[in-house]
Amino acid sequence: MTVAPLLFAVLLQQPAAPPAPQAPARVPPSVGDTSPFRRLELPAPNLIREGSGMPGPRYWQQRADYTIQVSLDTAAHTAGGRETIRYTNNSPDTLRYAWLQVDQNIYREDSRGGAINPADARWAARGFQGGYAITAFDAVRSAATRGQAGIRRSLTTTVNGTVLRADLDRPLPPGGTATWDVAFSFQIPEHGSDRMGRSQYGGRWLYEIAQWFPRLAVYDDVRGWNTEQYLGQGEFYLEYGDIDFTVTVPRNYVVAGTGTLLNPVEVLTATERARLARAQHADSTVAIISRDEAGQPATRPAGTTPTLSWHFSAKNVRDVAWAAAPNFVWDASSWNAVLMQSYYPPDANPDWANSTVYVRHTIKHYSEKWFPYPYPTAINIAGPVGGMEYPMIVFCGSRAGGRGLFGVTTHELGHQWFPMMVGSNERLYAWADEGFNTFINIYSALAFYKTDTVVQRRGVPNADQWASWAAIGRDVPSMLPADRITGFALGQAAYNKPAVGLYLLRHRILDDTTRFDTAFREYIRRWAFKHPTPADFFRTMNDALGEDLSWFWRGWFYRTDVVDLAVDSVLTRADSAGTKVTGIFLSSPGQLPVPVDLKLGFADGTSAQVRLPVEVWYLGNHYVYVRQFPSDLTKVEIDPAHNFPDVRRENNVWSK
Repeated sequence: MTVAPLLFAVLLQQPAAPPAPQAPARVPPSVGDTSPFRRLELPAPNLIREGSGMPGPRYWQQRADYTIQVSLDTAAHTAGGRETIRYTNNSPDTLRYAWLQVDQNIYREDSRGGAINPADARWAARGFQGGYAITAFDAVRSAATRGQAGIRRSLTTTVNGTVLRADLDRPLPPGGTATWDVAFSFQIPEHGSDRMGRSQYGGRWLYEIAQWFPRLAVYDDVRGWNTEQYLGQGEFYLEYGDIDFTVTVPRNYVVAGTGTLLNPVEVLTATERARLARAQHADSTVAIISRDEAGQPATRPAGTTPTLSWHFSAKNVRDVAWAAAPNFVWDASSWNAVLMQSYYPPDANPDWANSTVYVRHTIKHYSEKWFPYPYPTAINIAGPVGGMEYPMIVFCGSRAGGRGLFGVTTHELGHQWFPMMVGSNERLYAWADEGFNTFINIYSALAFYKTDTVVQRRGVPNADQWASWAAIGRDVPSMLPADRITGFALGQAAYNKPAVGLYLLRHRILDDTTRFDTAFREYIRRWAFKHPTPADFFRTMNDALGEDLSWFWRGWFYRTDVVDLAVDSVLTRADSAGTKVTGIFLSSPGQLPVPVDLKLGFADGTSAQVRLPVEVWYLGNHYVYVRQFPSDLTKVEIDPAHNFPDVRRENNVWSK
């Protein structure tokens, strides 16, 4: 028996004394954990999405395969046809209806997007009125016996703005597949919210066609049916599958489309096929249709039919797009069996002759640095759209040239990784594709212009520039959906801020590019062709880095916390042995803690660099750095290299 129990036993034998009167006890207020280092509150992990950030053993996602036939009417400027959808329910749920995205309805007179966008806005219709005409939506089932016609039943549909609900004629159980046949048509706008449209070049119409067929909305484990309206700024969230599509156009037109061209004999001349075969193995650019040949009858195969049908196949994609013009210049080359292609009108900026070089560099760089490009082709189209991305094909402005053309090309093609491969929800989390893509663009430009000192200097995010933006109080959290951010702030919140943050993490906070790159590649590998959430990204990075970065994810992505470090004072005292001890009093009045880089100057003319980890702020926003120095301290400066976006640098220096 120990001393304490013995003492307790003795006390029990004493006669009880009356209790002395006491003042009422003051109960301290309850205080929760408000530290910036508290764990980030994320959805509870489960067998679908694990705590490590990996897809779990029960992860599932739906599949949507399409076979589409569409015709382009260049006189009426319409596109119309039919699609067969094969939808596989891999969820554990029985579905009784399905939701589809019908994006062309943004151009209807009663469009919500039209109501919230000014008439001359980038995302507006600019006076155009259109929308889908869906004349059939049938469930199709195979006949019971061979030789009989399939069973077809018309489904009840309800249109809600830019989404459409189809009530199924019978429930779709887990593991089941439903087939639907849809007839649709729409008027093609000239300015399709800067994502599609048409314009004349040399007096001939060039079409860039996207968001052109009704597509399945995503049904996932996080939110069920994702039915956010297409309002303009918010982009897309789509299921993966195989898409086989045929585009019928006037005979004199050339078509570029997502995927592999399956019928080159029918739509290309023998000369073009031979040049294309050579380009498939060429390091340099090969002219498939030269500038002098563009628009000439000899570029079209012989025949008397007024139209030609171009047949494309795209595997494991979330969308397809295409472009058509009678006077395309067409260049191509290859890398690692990927066919690089550029299509542009003769009166595009002359620098478009360099487009295929930019495409080749971009695909090669991102493949080698982050994750291999999985598709057979990468295509750049010059036209009225300033910059927009779809699987294997991007639209870039015909007037772009020089570094501007390289920049928009490497940015739009960077979207092949985010979100074409890593399929995040762009409607809710624009930063998870635009921000990640803007981040990887930094290194693509630095690699391409490796001897250009201007690009090398400007290509690196400037911490002071970001601090200036944050200091004016107009910053908004990157986690906001794109449609809830003003156009003025969208470029910062969705593009620049996430890119600056990841650069800051890679180069300044971790100060270890290898560790960061390994973790970032792991995120891409885990979630390629899947549907990650922000929680999956944050957890994967923590897991692969061996760091709990809750303080950074919360402050940079969920909030608008700023960096503000200060040297409050310096105090030197002698201890009992007569030895001088110096304390440097530091504070972090900003809400975002970061590591502290100090430059110390001494009376003997020497200096020293000190790196303090972010954990010095664990106990609050004040910290004292105590050391014995061989000479008197005369100057202390925080972050002399301006590596961190400190919003008040006037409190960063102390001098004696």
